Amino acid sequence: MRIEIDNNSGFCNGVVRAIRMVEEELQEHGSLHCLGDIVHNTNEVDRLTAQGLVTINLNQFAQLHGQRVLLRAHGEPPSTYHTAENNGITIIDATCPVVLALQRRIREAYLSNPGTQIVLHGKHGHAEVLGLVGQTDNHAIVVDTDEDLEKIDYTKSVMLFSQTTKSIVRFQQIAETIAKRLKNGATLQSFDTICRQVANRLPHISTFAQQYNRILFVGDVKSSNGKMLYEACCNVNENVHFISSTDDIELAWFSPDDSIGICGATSTPKWLMERVAEWLEEKLTKQQ
Repeated sequence: MRIEIDNNSGFCNGVVRAIRMVEEELQEHGSLHCLGDIVHNTNEVDRLTAQGLVTINLNQFAQLHGQRVLLRAHGEPPSTYHTAENNGITIIDATCPVVLALQRRIREAYLSNPGTQIVLHGKHGHAEVLGLVGQTDNHAIVVDTDEDLEKIDYTKSVMLFSQTTKSIVRFQQIAETIAKRLKNGATLQSFDTICRQVANRLPHISTFAQQYNRILFVGDVKSSNGKMLYEACCNVNENVHFISSTDDIELAWFSPDDSIGICGATSTPKWLMERVAEWLEEKLTKQQ
């Protein structure tokens, strides 16, 4: 039996940076507030909570005064920074540099092009999307489904951007659809702002999933990136199991001649995939 972990799975650079900042703050100060889950993975959140990380929501954030609060890699809208300034909150800004650059780009496009619609391909309610829409004073139009495209006024010009973790193929489809519907001289400017480190995971994980007759995808149901990568595995391998921890594994899935690939999302910690591999090897060895 062969059990291997995908070396390209696990935290992206933005998440690695945010986790490192949290650990450094906890080591120095003993505790730290974080606005929202530091990463969309319950196991990693629990690990850091045990070290002193306190996860809060926006309402709780608005009630804080004089505290230290970390902003996660997804980024935040300008209103969050205004609240921090008014309440004397010290911000530890772990916004991913890629996301931060996109925020500035959208803000500049919004201020410099009055009358042009800012359209963002992204998941409704996602933390990154809320931060990006906030750069336009909440005027940007978020599109994800075909129905969302009906929100656009096709008599007006469009500047199209994307959440950094969305599919390149889907973004291109949306751009083509908008371009075909425009009328009365309206124009489309399309900016592919998808993070290539994340986007390149799709073709890689598809290749990885084809090399084994069974795949364990380690993720969290809260992760949109995890959903996308899991579906990519399912498209090329009919024996894919989505798990969040070893508690979800059923030994009946496996046979002695299996080759097992273990992979995960950009929000899946490598230590968790390693734990799954070690647990699986121990249990299956005992069965032999």
